[in-house]
Amino acid sequence: MSNSPLTPGIVAGRLPAEAYVHNFGDHEPPLDRHEARVAADRCYFCHDAPCITACPTSIDIPLFIRQIATGTPEAAATTIWSQNILGGICARVCPTETLCEEACVREAAEGKPVEIGRLQRYATDVAMAKGMHPFSRDASTGKRVAVVGAGPAGLACAHRLAMHGHDVVIFERRAKAGGLNEYGIASYKATGGFAQKEVDWLLQIGGIEIRTGVELGRDISLDQLQADYDAVFLGIGLAGVNALRAVGEDLAGVRDAVDFIAELRQTEDLSRLPVGRDVVVIGGGMTAVDAAVQSKLLGAENVTIVYRRGQEKMSASGYEQDHAAQAGVRIIHNAAPVRVLGNGSAEAVEFAYTLEGPNGLVLSEETFTLKADQVFKAIGQTLKGAPEGLPVTGGKIAGPSGKVWVGGDCAAGGEDLTVTAVAEGRDAAEAIHAALAGQ
Repeated sequence: MSNSPLTPGIVAGRLPAEAYVHNFGDHEPPLDRHEARVAADRCYFCHDAPCITACPTSIDIPLFIRQIATGTPEAAATTIWSQNILGGICARVCPTETLCEEACVREAAEGKPVEIGRLQRYATDVAMAKGMHPFSRDASTGKRVAVVGAGPAGLACAHRLAMHGHDVVIFERRAKAGGLNEYGIASYKATGGFAQKEVDWLLQIGGIEIRTGVELGRDISLDQLQADYDAVFLGIGLAGVNALRAVGEDLAGVRDAVDFIAELRQTEDLSRLPVGRDVVVIGGGMTAVDAAVQSKLLGAENVTIVYRRGQEKMSASGYEQDHAAQAGVRIIHNAAPVRVLGNGSAEAVEFAYTLEGPNGLVLSEETFTLKADQVFKAIGQTLKGAPEGLPVTGGKIAGPSGKVWVGGDCAAGGEDLTVTAVAEGRDAAEAIHAALAGQ
């Protein structure tokens, strides 16, 4: 986004060059060998481990931690990848504090869980650094499967199908594969181009072709795919963004938070990325937190997240909310935008305090105004371009239907998490394989 005359407060280079390197370095440094062994020794290796149940991909967590404790991180990585082929990125971005680590017995007993996420990263990093890919393809089945979307669900589905000997073509509308792992997460969570390195590593299985710049509904149709392939998997994500429905949201300086994050992730020189002096982020999820924290790291002086409901309703975890506060982000609850103020470009946002009434959320007559030269909308994403003929429920695709399976954020049910998308892609691949085998 360029600094136009309509957005005088949005400029690049607010910080010294060295500050960008520091601010966008690894948010949580990796464990070294000694630290990993010490962390692994805290595990009780529970027989009926609640952490496994809490993991959407059902990784055998006590087993892989025991393998680290006995000095075989490569074996630990194989244990992880057998259930979650994107275990490297999930170790970096999963809200482990509300999943496996929250369920950890040590968390219940001591308030400090085993560091499962960091141990998972250690194991997968060690194995990837050695060029290890412990899976191979079965004999070719002669079956061809189309996967639409190269995000976590599509990649997990493609890899499992390739393992079973099927040939897979992935169609991706963007220029790179990876989906939200490449375009939608905070840069400091996956540094050094890790998302693309993991995609390259995954493709070592063979039998997978990725065609980028191809969009369903524009370049290809679902009918065409069903005619040309033996099965189709849809992992198209949620490409639409909800509107604020507030006066002035079309002013310069107002944009979707997901676009800002994607631009930041693809910018090689962050000193050239413009950011406002006074930034307001509207929303309460991970996208809101990622946009707000990164605005602060780019040099914004005042960054505020405003969420229409109470703190307990925010979908961003408590850990992420605390991280935002530590980064200098202010969070205001129970307030909704009424209008964006400005003459051609955003200058401020007027909010009304909200109340929970018998008929839902209502705006009170009490209002306040926040100065803002840049406003990010992070109020949820929606399904965009769902193929005709597929059942849609709750704004998401219900499946499977005929030769079509579906998974990830675009699929009905489940949570919008990378690890859930991986599980759904993996499980869909097994269902497709069974169908193709006539089982």
